[in-house]
Amino acid sequence: MLIVTLLALLCASASTDAAIQARSSSYSGEYGGGGGKRFSHSGNQLDGPITALRVRVNKYYIVGLQVRYGTVWSDYVGGRNGDLEEIFLHPGESVIQVSGKYKSYLKKLVFVTDKGRYLPFGKDSGTSFNAVPLHPNTVLRFISGRSGSVIDAIGLHWDVYPSSCSKC
Repeated sequence: MLIVTLLALLCASASTDAAIQARSSSYSGEYGGGGGKRFSHSGNQLDGPITALRVRVNKYYIVGLQVRYGTVWSDYVGGRNGDLEEIFLHPGESVIQVSGKYKSYLKKLVFVTDKGRYLPFGKDSGTSFNAVPLHPNTVLRFISGRSGSVIDAIGLHWDVYPSSCSKC
């Protein structure tokens, strides 16, 4: 009986260690106000890693967002007023930190890459946030949040860089 108990404990410990090692995803947010309609790019991450960003800004807010996953652009979320800015990541480059500011709406976003680039959008006013993944060697995989005529709030989802991507 003692041997059976020890084997059961040993197997449970091994499976727990594997589950702990396999854990790599984390979530930061939601940063912003409470309005708008929910959106999520969770399905877009299947198209590949983030390779480009389109952010529409006006003199007060982050108005809209669109993200390219692999070679496929996500649906555009947000409003249509303001200037559209577009930045492409270098091959193999990933976002490892996102900071910004918000009040009732998202006012500023700064994407930081593993190549040391800072990609700022918007105006520098409001409550600050700084989002990084909880686990080492993980990157921004997709975004979610709420939007209407502007981006009301943003959530950031982190995980490992895809090991193989046929659409990248």
